Amino acid sequence: MMYRKTVLDNGVRLVSEQLDHLKSVSLGIWVDAGSRDEDRSENGISHFLEHMIFKGTRTRTSLQIAKELDAIGGLSNAFTGKEHTCFHGRVLGKHLPILEDILSDIFLNSTFNPEDMELERQVILQEISMVEDTPDDNIHVLFNQQFWMNHPIGMSVLGTNETVSAIQQKDILQYIHRFYVPDRIIVVAAGNVEHDSLVAYFKPLFEPLSKGPVASRRTAPRSTPGVIAQFKDLEQVHLCIGGEAPSLSDDKRFAAAILNTILGGNMSSRLFQEIREKRGLAYSVYSFMTSYLDTGLLGVYVATDRKNVNPVLEIIQKEIKRVNRGEVSDSELDTARDHLIGGIYLGSESADNRMMRLAKNEFVFGRHVPCEELVSNLERVTVDDVIHVAIDTFRHDRVSLASLGPLREEEIDKGCLHLESS
Repeated sequence: MMYRKTVLDNGVRLVSEQLDHLKSVSLGIWVDAGSRDEDRSENGISHFLEHMIFKGTRTRTSLQIAKELDAIGGLSNAFTGKEHTCFHGRVLGKHLPILEDILSDIFLNSTFNPEDMELERQVILQEISMVEDTPDDNIHVLFNQQFWMNHPIGMSVLGTNETVSAIQQKDILQYIHRFYVPDRIIVVAAGNVEHDSLVAYFKPLFEPLSKGPVASRRTAPRSTPGVIAQFKDLEQVHLCIGGEAPSLSDDKRFAAAILNTILGGNMSSRLFQEIREKRGLAYSVYSFMTSYLDTGLLGVYVATDRKNVNPVLEIIQKEIKRVNRGEVSDSELDTARDHLIGGIYLGSESADNRMMRLAKNEFVFGRHVPCEELVSNLERVTVDDVIHVAIDTFRHDRVSLASLGPLREEEIDKGCLHLESS
């Protein structure tokens, strides 16, 4: 295993981790820009750009791109997040030069043909409709809008029908000029790769990129406590409740990860056992943690019958209050910790996971963070650490609730939002 990093003269970073035991290599071109960098009027442009970048370059059509990847048995994809956009693929090591050629071509030479944009616009509008028709996805969109109200981080990555319908070629080209600039670009590879070869290929292509304008700095979001209830004729009511959690670089994130696991992170977790296994009140129930560069969110999702909403909220309240009162045992802590450590090491056996960890650690810390360092930090977490994070996360002035389904706001027992121990 060998980690190496090269910074080109213009600021583009090339990062690799050579893993000789793997036959495959995962390659990603990352940009430090996502939906939180958008104005409200252009919401969805990061995601629109991600779609369009595969639709043809000066020398390749979208069909040629697909055929060339299929011909080498390659897997390619892209995703847009709140803070980053990534174009990536995985192939056998011997086919890396072809993948490098395709990914660099679409990244540097896409044409954003207006006719193709009109076709892809319809695809994205269908994607937005699909999320709206999928309540267990849509509830998270609603919750984020409530929790991060009046901040770009609360907007949907997909955008809205109105904003996506208005985006034109010139808007995408202006967005690229603002954000697809050298000091925001990282080329990352993990697996069967030699760093010097990676640099030899990408340096002549990426070093000529000129530095763009100084982008406006991101502003830290502030959570908005409260309730949003969207009435919809569904079979179930979908709920999200949560509070602010540590950021990606906060030392408390390790205790928060353990708290998340204890509450609803696996099948032996408190909420899974109490709500599903012991009472049969829900099929789907889990807790989740989403962390960003400057903040985070720890919440609980559950889908249940309308008549069970308040009983389920009471159980969630009870379990969070138990943690706040200190009712966490050493064995419960150890079990949650071991679950997370297992996930870290199992994930490390995937070239894709290694590539993504390299990129995210470069964005957040500017360095490689070995798995052993994460494990060491998890092993230092105490019961008191978990309790303090729970108390801080579920303060009354930080908690929000969103519901989607056949339920009106006045039917929700607001007392269940008081999660602090009495």
